[in-house]
Amino acid sequence: MDSNMIFNLVALGFIVWFFYSRFAGVKGLHNLSSEQFQEALTKDNHKHVLIDVREPGEVKQGYIPGAVNIPLSTIGRRLAEIPKDRPVYLYCRSGMRSKQAAKLLRKHGFNELSHLKGGIMSWNGKQTQ
Repeated sequence: MDSNMIFNLVALGFIVWFFYSRFAGVKGLHNLSSEQFQEALTKDNHKHVLIDVREPGEVKQGYIPGAVNIPLSTIGRRLAEIPKDRPVYLYCRSGMRSKQAAKLLRKHGFNELSHLKGGIMSWNGKQTQ
């Protein structure tokens, strides 16, 4: 094998790893449709924590009532604000950042994690603007 081929194989391996790490499911994360998410929030009797992981500028466009804004960019520094003994529901714009947030929370011992599949773009419940 020449060095060019080795470089190409390493680059391909990195690309595959990158996409896998971004799009692979998170162990223990419940992927909920808009209807399931809304039902879970209602049924839970407010024993949950609802977190909007979008940036503050995005939240101004509308949010789900009762949500706390903890952007993905700061969630690692704000873990103490999130109780580990309550179910955590996450959402973002499209579902990608909430998955990343769930992955980080999972690494820090959070077990009851759910996210809104498709993000707030898929939400058909009540929204505050």
